[in-house]
This record gives sequence, C-alpha cells and structure tokens, in this order.
Amino acid sequence: MGAPEPSVCVFAEKLLVKAVEALDRARIPSIQPIADLQRSRLTTTERPHDLAQYIEHTTLKPEATRRIIVSLCEEAKRFGFRGVCVNPVYVTEAKQQLAGSGRSVITVVGFPLGANLSKTKAAETRAVIENGADEVDMVISVGALKAGEYEAVFADIRAVVEAAGRIPVKVILETILLDEYQKVLGCLLAERAGAAFVKTSTGFAGGGATVEDVVLMRRVLNERVGVKAAGGIKDFQTARAMIMAGADRLGCSASVAIVAES
Repeated sequence: MGAPEPSVCVFAEKLLVKAVEALDRARIPSIQPIADLQRSRLTTTERPHDLAQYIEHTTLKPEATRRIIVSLCEEAKRFGFRGVCVNPVYVTEAKQQLAGSGRSVITVVGFPLGANLSKTKAAETRAVIENGADEVDMVISVGALKAGEYEAVFADIRAVVEAAGRIPVKVILETILLDEYQKVLGCLLAERAGAAFVKTSTGFAGGGATVEDVVLMRRVLNERVGVKAAGGIKDFQTARAMIMAGADRLGCSASVAIVAES
C-alpha cells in the first residue's frame, strides 16, 4: 500500500498519544496474546482472484438455512476463500462441510449488538469452540466505549480472549457508531486485551468498512494485530482498496462476485 497522507499520519498520531494517556490513567494493562494469528500481505492485487485468500466468505443473515450454509462452504472450497463466517448455530455444519479443505470456520459472539453480559459472551465463546470454530469475531460493548467506561470494555474483550485460549479473537468496533477518537481507543483496548485482529463492522448497523477507517486502524495498531474490513464490500475495486489501505482480512457476502469479476 502507498504511504498515508502526512496530514492523516499527524492526525492519527495525535489521537494515539491522547488515547494511550487515557488508558494509562485508567490503568488498563497490556497483555501478550496467547493466540498467534499470522498476518500476511498480498504480493499482487492485479487479478480479482488474488484476493480470495483474504476473504472470509460470510452469511450472517437471520434467514440463512442449512442449504445456504452448505452452498457457502462449497463456494469457499471452489474459489479458495480463507474460510467461512457463519452464525454460531451453523458452526458444526460448516466444520463438517469444510473438513480436510484447509478452510477456516469463523463465527460471531455477542452479535450483532455487543450488549450481552461478558459472562454470556465468554460462555458462547467456549461453546462455539467446542463445536469447531477456528476463529471468533466478538462485538464490543459499544455503549460502554462511547461512555468512556474503558475498564468495562477491556474486561469484556478480555473475558472472550481468555475463554478462547489459543483460538484467535477479532474485536468488532462498529465504526459507524464511533468518532475517530473512540475508534482509536477501541483499537488500543482490543490490542491491550490480547485480541488478534480488530474488525470494522458487523454490517448490521448501517455503513460498513471505509478506506479511511482501515488506514486509521492500521496506523494505530501494533504490527502484530491484524485489521479485518467488513461491511459493504461488494466489488473488486472496493476490496482491493481495503487491502491496499492495510486490511489483512475481508469479511464479504459478495465474495464470489468480487473474485469472479472480469
């Protein structure tokens, strides 16, 4: 990816300094993650299919049926997507469908609002891992973050990370509901709590991933923490722009259309 504009860098650095000071005052610790989810970068983005290995082929709609999940898994194998992202009820089915394919099963916790009790999120995390989930995407307590309750947000994320053990956790910020400073704080809280990735959106709150948000997130996060762009990515040019901005993963429901563009 090209270097961010100098003004963007200065803006991000100022927010980062302010956020670090706020979290240090709140005595939010920084914990080394157990899970090690290797980040990788594209060597080329010239062809749509080059993006397949970064796409988590996603169906999280409430009306999804078993037949739709089976089709999702078949497409993941056919097009070489990194894996599928499904609701918890379909983790076992997806695991069976993808057995021996090398594709991952990703699921969601506290989805889509993030307003569950932390102990509920932790219990759900343990349950989906028992059913075969390879990665867990959790939604933060958005209201707590907006209210400046950093200890509560940290504890919420940490509860899921601890429940997941060596299974990587991605933390969904729901960026459309946050201002720039809150986005930076959310990134740092996820990083300090031991998350493997920070993710832009659920896709259920309106809006979705933007290049600007990905640039900001990549700028403030430690290199060991990945960025997942999700929400509203429907064509190759948008998907490519997210990767070039610094995204390591893409959550897409229009995955086939993206990689099949001529």
